[in-house]
Amino acid sequence: MLFFIFFILIVMFLLLFMYKQANENNVLRHEITLHGEQEQVSIFFISDVHLRKIDVPMIEQISKRFHAVIIGGDFADKRTPIQRIYQNIELLQKLGPLYFVWGNNDREVGEQRLRNIFKETGVHIIENDAILLENIKNKCWLSAIDDTSTENENFDLAFEKCGGEENVIFISHNPEVFREVRQNFHTKLMLGGHFHGGQIRLGSIGMLPHGSFSIRDGVFTLISNGYGTTMVPFRLGAKPQCHIIDLHFRVTIKK
Repeated sequence: MLFFIFFILIVMFLLLFMYKQANENNVLRHEITLHGEQEQVSIFFISDVHLRKIDVPMIEQISKRFHAVIIGGDFADKRTPIQRIYQNIELLQKLGPLYFVWGNNDREVGEQRLRNIFKETGVHIIENDAILLENIKNKCWLSAIDDTSTENENFDLAFEKCGGEENVIFISHNPEVFREVRQNFHTKLMLGGHFHGGQIRLGSIGMLPHGSFSIRDGVFTLISNGYGTTMVPFRLGAKPQCHIIDLHFRVTIKK
């Protein structure tokens, strides 16, 4: 009997710990140096919000305006109240202009309904297209495809406007396409989410890869653990993340 009670207490403690970890606010910072006219461009990246309400104190503590706030897909799903979508948009807009990329769960809200919300609130949707960042000296593109689950993704259209420009930031909710992009297109930085870092993992063992920031074949690659949760409101060994990315443009002399 005592063993059973002890076992139940351990399970309850573990569940509470995983719930607490799922509701942490971890803001990771990344520094990238690019060739160009002297300038710093700051980007905020968040993905996989799902049902979660974005933390007000976290936004207030950041206390910085960004040139772009990029939502890397799964901003909502069928569980997300419409009012929460509006609230989360309002909070993120305190940081800067919003750019949205489709994830595999967003359309559960109703595609047209979500498009109307974004149009009403001034959120830019990027799908098989590229948008030039405004109010900066250096030419820098945000390029993105539709989510791969729709089978409507079009890489050629996503890069068509860029015309071989040097500074392209490519966004895809699903990072599985990153290898193809590195091989066939020119980009300096790639951003994705979707995997949740496995969400619940035992050490290095997880159903999906842990989030990472790396340089692969000369391309900076950020795969986020995401901010919210799916299926169950728990995390273990894959803490929630959002990201501040500072692009330092420098004039470099080629030897």
